[in-house]
Amino acid sequence: MKRRTLAAAVVSLLMAGTVAGTGTARAAAAVPEPPDTAMALPAPGVHRPVGRTVVHLEDAGRADPWVPGERRELMVSLWYPAVRPSGVPAPYMTGQESALYVKANKAFLDANGVVLADDAFTRVATHATVDAEPLRVPGGLPLVVLSPGFGMPRATLTGLAEELAGRGYLVAGIGHNHESTAITFPDGHTTTCDACGKAPWPEVGAVRARDVSFVLDRLTGQDGKEPVWQDGAPVDPDRIAMVGHSAGGFSTVPAMLSDPRVKAGVNMDGGFHVLPDRPLDRPLLMLGQPGRVPGGSDGSWQKTWDAATGWKRWLTVDGTQHLSFTDLAVLTKQLGIRSFQALDGDRADAVTRAYVSAFVETHLGCRTAPLLGGPSQRYPEVRFHRP
Repeated sequence: MKRRTLAAAVVSLLMAGTVAGTGTARAAAAVPEPPDTAMALPAPGVHRPVGRTVVHLEDAGRADPWVPGERRELMVSLWYPAVRPSGVPAPYMTGQESALYVKANKAFLDANGVVLADDAFTRVATHATVDAEPLRVPGGLPLVVLSPGFGMPRATLTGLAEELAGRGYLVAGIGHNHESTAITFPDGHTTTCDACGKAPWPEVGAVRARDVSFVLDRLTGQDGKEPVWQDGAPVDPDRIAMVGHSAGGFSTVPAMLSDPRVKAGVNMDGGFHVLPDRPLDRPLLMLGQPGRVPGGSDGSWQKTWDAATGWKRWLTVDGTQHLSFTDLAVLTKQLGIRSFQALDGDRADAVTRAYVSAFVETHLGCRTAPLLGGPSQRYPEVRFHRP
């Protein structure tokens, strides 16, 4: 992928610029009504109750890199295996997050003849419940850290988070402050993307690596303080992985190189704007759209592949585009936006869940996943590359 300015790269929910064919607007003679049916995420493949809680973290020792007058603050969503549902469905976004997200994407929605109410993304049906009783696991839970794309709310990786939590993992979705269209804090204020348009990619990767290390400190108590989440099972510090999309994906490299606790990483369609400056000896999965092939326009994937000396896989998925590896694959389908990607949205979601889950279970769950051994008849759209 060609290097873009951050102003152009500020991705939002539907990001028209990455989707082939979205420039043709429907006739605007009649103003369509908001859809009657709320959007819904697919259920996890493992039918185990999933809980979700949200924690607010403040790194008192670090100035915010984008707003230096503030300390670095993060909102982190935690999904986890639960004993039983609490009865209170976990909201997808807050009201302010939803309204700002709808506003940020109005032009694309209008071009596709879709009208959404401001609260549309508060009503996306999820499969986790708020503060459900956590399942206690001897030895602690393996942890997967999720990092969203630049400008993207952490909510857009909820489906993957619920899938992994249903399989027995604690999942921490990081809201990187001032790097999202909207993040709501416990006191009710909502921040927006102050970093958009002015932050160089290498600095984004460095900031996110520090965010990840801080979150690991607070979840494990390895900073000498009590772990921030006291209600759940402890984190197994020897079984931690990071999965990211776009900027969150390329940030896996600086995170793994700077923090040995991150044992494995997945980059979902992020250009590697931060290349390894030394061999990367831990497992790495590179999962992307068809253009991310050997010899393609983005040479950073080849350079990162060459620097990866441990277990590694390079996969592309036919019919996908940049945002196909997020919840948007299914949500845009439900909104009737057929031009979003060539591959069916539910199918794209199923592919992402299957291959990321197989990677995590192989490297954190100590279970060999045949799916990663080579091409599968179950998923013929997934192509293996071994340059």
